[in-house]
Amino acid sequence: MKTGSNPEDITRAEYQAFQEAYDFFNAELFGGKLPNVLVTLQRHARAKGYFSPERFSGRLNDKVAVHELALNPDSFIGRTDEEILSTLVHEMTHVWQQTYGRVPRRAYHDRQWAAKMKEIGLQPSTTGSPGGKETGQSVTHYIVDGGAYAKAYGQLKKRGFQLHWESTPGEEEARANKKASKTKYTCPECGQNAWAKPNALLICGACYEQDDSVISRMAPQAADEEALGG
Repeated sequence: MKTGSNPEDITRAEYQAFQEAYDFFNAELFGGKLPNVLVTLQRHARAKGYFSPERFSGRLNDKVAVHELALNPDSFIGRTDEEILSTLVHEMTHVWQQTYGRVPRRAYHDRQWAAKMKEIGLQPSTTGSPGGKETGQSVTHYIVDGGAYAKAYGQLKKRGFQLHWESTPGEEEARANKKASKTKYTCPECGQNAWAKPNALLICGACYEQDDSVISRMAPQAADEEALGG
């Protein structure tokens, strides 16, 4: 596989690698029947990856929509290519179910999805280890020794496939610390909450609008971590 050595080749090489892996596993594990998707790298809280149906529309033809399959580069740290690509295949199983199966409620991992995962050599588990539940809102997996996925990855590796980039170690911790550094403020009049930097001077807009002669200054509370979305 040609990866390129110039800085200009970084984006092309890494995204081509994921496209190559998608096409390869589509052929080996799904009979080449999965539709094309847009693979992206997204830092998403508490997720190694996610699948979002029809997330992108064509700019020249807005009647054309494609699914998004996202991988979190923060989760690449300390994991092998085989483990990272198993997340790709995990999300490809959602693509399969979206296309050919019964679509469950958003982000839910049901029995049909779990059965397909096991068929292709990935064991669903809420803990990522033997004994975990196979279905639920938050389900990961582990690779079955000698299973279809493990054998397919072995073939891909023999072709010289390799990933090259991941998040810089410490970046995820730095982002978490930044979120934790925000202070919770509460209006003493109405109890409305807000989060801002320590020592910020905040005025409650709700109470100010009710009576222009009274300005309620929001008081800082004990340090509280900012709520994480999604």
